[in-house]
This record gives sequence, structure tokens and C-alpha cells, in this order.
Amino acid sequence: MLSKSSVIVLSKLKYKDYDLIVRTYNKERGAISYLIKGGLKSTKSSRAKSVYFQPLMQLSIEENYKPNQSLHYLKEVKTNYIYRTLYTNVYKSSIVLFLSELMANVLKEEEKNEDLFNFIETAFQYLDSEDNYANFHLLFLLKLSRYLGFQPETPKFESQYFNLQTGYFETTSKGRFSISGRNLTLLKALLGINFDDLDNIKMNASERQDFLGIVLLYFELHLEGFKRPKSLTVLSEVFR
Repeated sequence: MLSKSSVIVLSKLKYKDYDLIVRTYNKERGAISYLIKGGLKSTKSSRAKSVYFQPLMQLSIEENYKPNQSLHYLKEVKTNYIYRTLYTNVYKSSIVLFLSELMANVLKEEEKNEDLFNFIETAFQYLDSEDNYANFHLLFLLKLSRYLGFQPETPKFESQYFNLQTGYFETTSKGRFSISGRNLTLLKALLGINFDDLDNIKMNASERQDFLGIVLLYFELHLEGFKRPKSLTVLSEVFR
């Protein structure tokens, strides 16, 4: 069945000698993988084809979709949005690699979620256009948790702890998964704000790395089989 849709590229993987398997988030179908025949051949047309499948590329496609198949085929591909800075700015590209790898891991449902698609699409268009982005990935992950079903509850002013295991703010510590102090302050500050407000959140490199560790632990506690992205090392080196 031929149909048109929009997709966001999450990852690509070499398959056999010259083919690619491209994992995407499809506006109409959720997490979908495509087989790109000859995507790694050295011909000019193949090189041009592979350019479309960089992490988080936003594409318009015509697809040959067949229910109950694990791999599908693309008949036509066009760029939906052309990034100006995501692949040329080393800091932004490290964020792109990290978040695309993470989403390729956690976005597994093959069902329509247009709100999630629109969130991802808009967020990376914002990142592409902004000059203040050091904390972007932190807010993105917290917002992503809402669509994955485990968003932290609304902050309570009187709460001195947040329980990573339950997702609730508390007045007393409940053990090793209760956070407090600076990480609690940052969590309360980030929850509920939009990307436009990130300028108001101030943290140094050490605080940023520590808080990211807290957020990733939160994901580990709520997502079975969650793996920390290998590109976390690159991200930590770039932003240290």
C-alpha cells in the first residue's frame, strides 16, 4: 500500500554489503524501520540517497507499507526541513547523536502518536535556530518522559525530596532514589518551562553532567531494558 507521511530519522544500520536499515519515527505509524537497497554503494545516486538518513533528519516520504512486516520500503524521499546548524556545530551535533540514539532505544511502539511526533519535530527545529542550547537535552528528556508515560509530578514548593522510583515529590527521604539539594532545585526549575525559558536556567558543566546522570537513572527506573547511549561519552567530553 502506497501512502505519504512525514518521518524523523532515529538511526541507520548497515545491512548486508550495501543496504541500510533506517529506523524512523513516522507521524502516522510511530516507530517504523525501512530497508534502503543499495544505500551504501559508491555510486553518485547512492551517496545522494544516504544523505537523507542523518540522525533526526525531517523527511517527507512516500512509502510502501505492508502491515505485519518488520521492514518497509520507500518509494520517494524529500527533505521536510533543512537544518542550518545541527550538523556543523560540534556541540549541537553531539546533542543530536545522543538524543537520536536514546530515542531509537525507547521509541518502540508501532502506533500513531502525532503529539509526540510534533514535539520532536518542533524541538529540533528550535535547537537548530538557537544560540543558547547547553541545557536543551535536559529539558528535552524531561518533556519526553511525559509522552513515555512517567513524567514527574508537578513540583510542590514544600517538598525537599524527589523520589526517582515513584516520580513524586516528598517531604522526607525514602532512600537511595530520593534526590535533594541542587539537583532538586534544577528539577523544579526545569519542570513546566518551555524551551524559550532555558536562558533562565543557570548551571555549570559539573552540575549539568550530574543532573543528566539523575535524569538517565530516572529513565532506567521506569523503562525496562533502557540502555544509556554510547554517545553519552562524546556528549560529556564536549560539554565538560
